[in-house]
Amino acid sequence: MVKRLLSTYFNIEQGKINVITPLVGGAYGGKAAVQLELLAYLASAAVGGRAVKIVNSREEDFVTSPVHIGLDAKVRLGCTNSGELKAAEILFLFDGGAYGDKSIDVSRAAAVDCTGPYRVENVWCDSLCMYTNHPYATPFRGFGHPEMTFPVERTIDMLARKIGMDRLEFRLKNAIGPGDTTPTQALLDYSNVGNLPKCINRLRELIHWYEGERVEIGDHKVRAKGVSCLWKTSTIDTDAGSGAILTFNRDGSINLNCGVVEIGTGTRTVLAQIVAERMKMDVGQVHVKMDVDTEVSPEHWKTVASRGTFMAGRAVLQAAEDAIKQLRSVAAIVLRCPPEDLEIGEGRVFLKANPARGIAIKDIAHGYKYPNGNAVGGEIIGRGSYILRHLTHLDRETGSGVPGPEWTVGAQAVEVELDLKEYTYRILKAVSVIDAGKVVNPKLAEGQIMGGMSMGLSFASRESFLFDSMGIVQNPQFRTYKVIHYGENPEYKVDFVETPHVDGPYGARGIGEHGVIGMPAALANALSVAVQAELNQLPLLPEYIWRVKKGDSDDLV
Repeated sequence: MVKRLLSTYFNIEQGKINVITPLVGGAYGGKAAVQLELLAYLASAAVGGRAVKIVNSREEDFVTSPVHIGLDAKVRLGCTNSGELKAAEILFLFDGGAYGDKSIDVSRAAAVDCTGPYRVENVWCDSLCMYTNHPYATPFRGFGHPEMTFPVERTIDMLARKIGMDRLEFRLKNAIGPGDTTPTQALLDYSNVGNLPKCINRLRELIHWYEGERVEIGDHKVRAKGVSCLWKTSTIDTDAGSGAILTFNRDGSINLNCGVVEIGTGTRTVLAQIVAERMKMDVGQVHVKMDVDTEVSPEHWKTVASRGTFMAGRAVLQAAEDAIKQLRSVAAIVLRCPPEDLEIGEGRVFLKANPARGIAIKDIAHGYKYPNGNAVGGEIIGRGSYILRHLTHLDRETGSGVPGPEWTVGAQAVEVELDLKEYTYRILKAVSVIDAGKVVNPKLAEGQIMGGMSMGLSFASRESFLFDSMGIVQNPQFRTYKVIHYGENPEYKVDFVETPHVDGPYGARGIGEHGVIGMPAALANALSVAVQAELNQLPLLPEYIWRVKKGDSDDLV
């Protein structure tokens, strides 16, 4: 994307642009916006093309780089006396800041999934991106879905209470599923949407729901539980794609080269596992090129939107299939049999009917040489690519269309202990159940969800910019912009449901963002139960809770 934008903006041939991305190791916050790269090019051009380096102080980064997007929302939901959702009227006003960049795409993504993972027959949603005098916004982890989910799930809780229905049962009754349509009228089936009822039922067990939603424990303190459901598809370019190349070393091990940037998600580990699984070899024999060099690395659209494993995984599988086909072709000549009679595994190509008869991959990966010196074959290079399919643009008048390949769903819960005298609280437990399609690497998947949960709780409980009347940030440093610290995290529990997506590698769905999405709403729902007042604004500071309880609040949702 950086290469493409530099070419477009400055009229440079793409072949003359080379972007090198080293191993990042971890990403925190927005990364979709292209900003510093363009400034670096302009600075370099101003000094005759010499190398330049841009370094922002923490304060400069806070006030000049794109920030987490803000949202004001109005949500109206209607249901029958038995709890069946019938109508939704929704207004989202996203704070895009002073410049329209990725915030426009965020507002569209929120509209696409505006009802949350619920079956609603009649939907009217206006999702607008507003110019303000704030720093310009970019996607944070979740691409507008933590923000969008908060007002929807708060309204779901209030509606369930109004009709006297259990909050989890209300969600279970209205859970979206195969045969239903999304807000953009995309038809769901057993592949492109996960199993939300199964997630809810598992969450009920893990959070011990029936032990009580609100329990007084003495000394002015109560414990309460809140829940939230979530879903997300990826509204990226309809022609987004990914490529992968496999080459062989002389010892038979494999080199994997692709354009996915490793940002702490473990995607490259998972891709190595996918190669090893298909090639039936030890994962330690798969060596992954960790840095990305656009001069030699196949293109991957962007390392965003929980699409790394999904798209690159499919490309890697195709590259493995291509390599296997070539290996069988060379081995068939050497072993004097049809290629279809051959199997591959454990570093060998061998006859299915007689596994003892075969040849080592290392002996044919760079061509095979007969005892007399004659050679056949050549270097095996596996090539694979994947492009999103069956997606459409949204109709300008009706909003209908198929914006994404699949919807990952989940259910989350939070348990809190609130001091009714001081309105301070502790987060005791946070639980997530996500339909991952197929969990390729359990530890990495658990870490992804748990990290997202921590981010979501930090975002919900304390993170906020303070502006003066001119829109200038007043807390541009971590001493005044508070985030959750080590030792403040609750007990985390993560579990998975597996409903395979037929287009994903081995059925896997994207899960990189989903741990964060429902946490703010679940925390607000728990605290609302605890304090017995409706908390409809973030962050959930003790002062805000006190003001709402005393009847002095300015709800923005």
